[in-house]
Amino acid sequence: MPKPSSRILVINDEHLVLREFVKGLNAAARTLDNPLGISFLGVTTAKEALRVIEADGDLQAVLVDDTLYSLGSNSKKKLQMSALELVQRITRFRPELDVYIVIAQEKEDDVVDALFAESVDGYFYREERDYRGMYRILNAQIQERARTPFYDQLKNYVWMAKDQWHTPGHSSGESLRGSPWVNDFYEFMGEHVFDADLSVSVPMLDSLMDPKGVIGEAQAMAAKAFGARRTFFATNGTSTANKVIFQTLLAPGEKLLLDRNCHKSVHHGVVLSGAHPVYLDSALNRKYGLYGPVPKKALLAAIKKHPDAQALILTSCTYDGLRYDLAPIVEAAHARGIKVIIDEAWYGFARFHPAFRPTALEAGADYATQSTHKVLSAFSQASMIHVNDPAFREHLFRENFNMHTSTSPQYGLIASLDVARKQAVMEGYKLLSRTLELAREVRGLINSTKVFRVLELDDLLPEAVRHDGIKLDPTKVTIDISGCGYTVEDLQKALFERFNIQVEKSTFNTLTLLLTIGTTRSKVSRLYDALMRIAREGHAPRRLVQTPGIPAFTKLRYLPRDAYYCGGELIPVFDERERVNRRLAGRIAADQIVPYPPGIPLLVPGQLITKNIVDYLGALLHSHKRMEMHGVVHEGYLPCIRVLKPEEEKSLHRLS
Repeated sequence: MPKPSSRILVINDEHLVLREFVKGLNAAARTLDNPLGISFLGVTTAKEALRVIEADGDLQAVLVDDTLYSLGSNSKKKLQMSALELVQRITRFRPELDVYIVIAQEKEDDVVDALFAESVDGYFYREERDYRGMYRILNAQIQERARTPFYDQLKNYVWMAKDQWHTPGHSSGESLRGSPWVNDFYEFMGEHVFDADLSVSVPMLDSLMDPKGVIGEAQAMAAKAFGARRTFFATNGTSTANKVIFQTLLAPGEKLLLDRNCHKSVHHGVVLSGAHPVYLDSALNRKYGLYGPVPKKALLAAIKKHPDAQALILTSCTYDGLRYDLAPIVEAAHARGIKVIIDEAWYGFARFHPAFRPTALEAGADYATQSTHKVLSAFSQASMIHVNDPAFREHLFRENFNMHTSTSPQYGLIASLDVARKQAVMEGYKLLSRTLELAREVRGLINSTKVFRVLELDDLLPEAVRHDGIKLDPTKVTIDISGCGYTVEDLQKALFERFNIQVEKSTFNTLTLLLTIGTTRSKVSRLYDALMRIAREGHAPRRLVQTPGIPAFTKLRYLPRDAYYCGGELIPVFDERERVNRRLAGRIAADQIVPYPPGIPLLVPGQLITKNIVDYLGALLHSHKRMEMHGVVHEGYLPCIRVLKPEEEKSLHRLS
């Protein structure tokens, strides 16, 4: 098992004092217990300190002397930086670092008062020079940050090897081990998967539905790590996390502003909460078939037009890596008393590297949901809900959370969230720096094929959002494949079957790669080799058939919940001659119809169906491109959609 290497930076502008501090602290680290591999290094200027903090991914803490530090200017009058300014710079750049201040006893009150509102973890007196005591405190602080309270307790319980007279039924794998029929599953999965699959019957492992022990501790540590007031672990994905927030903030009939491009769970949440949605169309890049953010102008206009809205939800970053300039949007919403929810499913790592910040919470959002499993080291379905709402109604939230949470959550998922938080805090900056380096390398290598081309921000931005301050997450790499001579389906097949490569998603002329903290240089090399080989095959470019963009949102006639819970009737999409069924135009959808990908609803319950929508739906169903169509019902081979009956329409309250 590899051992950690942890460094602590000491900053003092007196060379002799600095040398004595570093020597004394390193001597203490060598002679005392040092499980984290702590060592100390020193610098004399703030400029040097900031350079080390940027370059050293193994840095875990900073020890700042309270005197002024030179920025290293060559001018006669050297620029100075106070301890306060330096602490602010450090915590803005790497908020996960522990920061301690060394002060003179006679200046204690002034220094503490000046740093009161800053993220300072403790103070030492300069005159004491108790290096062993200082080391013990620093070592204990870093070990505390590296704790995983739930995972540690789970391991402890497994090692106790208690006889189980409780759920689950496999009883630590006893039901599978040695079975002539299913022992292979036990062997494949590994014994600890079953040992750690426990239940709320074990009190020492706490309860996800009423956490007062190690789960509560783990969630509190996650809140501190991600910059939230409160954090909750979700074991059934961000899909459920979004629904929980909706049901907490929205009563039936209350308004919600939402990006139509939001994940389908958001639209399901509208049905469950009974909200009155105000749908906002996303910008569309027609050249590449990519949906971008909602234009800032449209967002601000909607906020102004609907000051009675309870909440606004946006996705940032999008599946393709486009990030809103959130701060002015959040500010405008808050000025009208509107809560802001940000679906950060694809951006849960952003807190741990300055290249990705500000996060949604740092931009002022009240709620952020993150798919920790998508971009950090948690198991699938493991997500987090972060809360910064000053008016947070915890009891109501808890009731809604428990409504959706299983009373038998998978404890391995909870442990993986605990571990993912630890990794992000202890080495997230280092791993994300590597990921960014690999992202730059991938872009260069792909472009060097002269056939495939990585799309940059200017390529991806729809015209309507070009001046909205949108940024690109470089870990999402979108490739224009139109010059390679393959259709996107054939290219994906070749990559999978010939080169053992599976990509994240595609449009009619692009592939999207997702780089994560688990991406390696070896994978980059194999990808480059595959694309270069395909490029050298020299297939003549072929015409790629573009899927038309989803028609703009029409009209919402009835609340989605009211329409969804009507019985309705099934109407075929095609008539007996296989032509598009014109009887659908003018009817009201009772279900959400979602072509996947891209996962944007073509119809939501309560929406008016128009001729354009019917034609688009028919074209997709007749297309040779394989596409999931959620919400379409097949009666035999006949695709149908559920619509309201005329008498049901008369019985419902009409919105427009």
